[in-house]
Amino acid sequence: MAQDKIKAVIFDLGNVLVNFDHRRAARRIAPFTDKTPEEIYGLFFDSPLTAMFEEGKIAPSSFFLQVKEMLGLRLGYEDFVAAFNDIFFLTEENKGVHRLAESFSSRYQVALLSNINILHWQYLRKSLSVFSHFQKILTSFELGVRKPDALIYQKALHALGVKPQEVFYTDDRPELIAGASRLGMRAAVFDGLVSLKKALSDNGLTFN
Repeated sequence: MAQDKIKAVIFDLGNVLVNFDHRRAARRIAPFTDKTPEEIYGLFFDSPLTAMFEEGKIAPSSFFLQVKEMLGLRLGYEDFVAAFNDIFFLTEENKGVHRLAESFSSRYQVALLSNINILHWQYLRKSLSVFSHFQKILTSFELGVRKPDALIYQKALHALGVKPQEVFYTDDRPELIAGASRLGMRAAVFDGLVSLKKALSDNGLTFN
């Protein structure tokens, strides 16, 4: 039987369309706590609290108050948000992925699927004008679930109105690719623009 034609391309955000480094924020926050940057990274950026925030289960104000207590933080809300958002930067490779997404936008549905909290998303929407070519933007804080939970991929498929085998998805984290692949989505780990273009070609996608 012939393979289903790709109708939609889904991109991850972090370390695909824009790079990030949580340790940048940890270094900014460290002078206002008794914790080291590494302790902040471990206690804060890789914690159940952060996971809840990315799923939209707590408001930014509540997130801040819990972080403040957890770290003994001597910062007000606005200064905290500025430091918390200081993790993003664009590379030439990111820009190449943006151009690729733009080239797809007239022939395929192009979507963004990201594990992200509302503060980071609001910051990126104001700071970067790179989202105009995405017909669907799907975020964990709005959907109430994070990758690699099967539900978030199912919600993405429903929003796009496509079958799993009609989707190509790329993400920099192998465990998130595995979650999509288990549902039948065609997926490839992002480890550079060259390999991404090969994976796209292998799946029958054409681009400029």
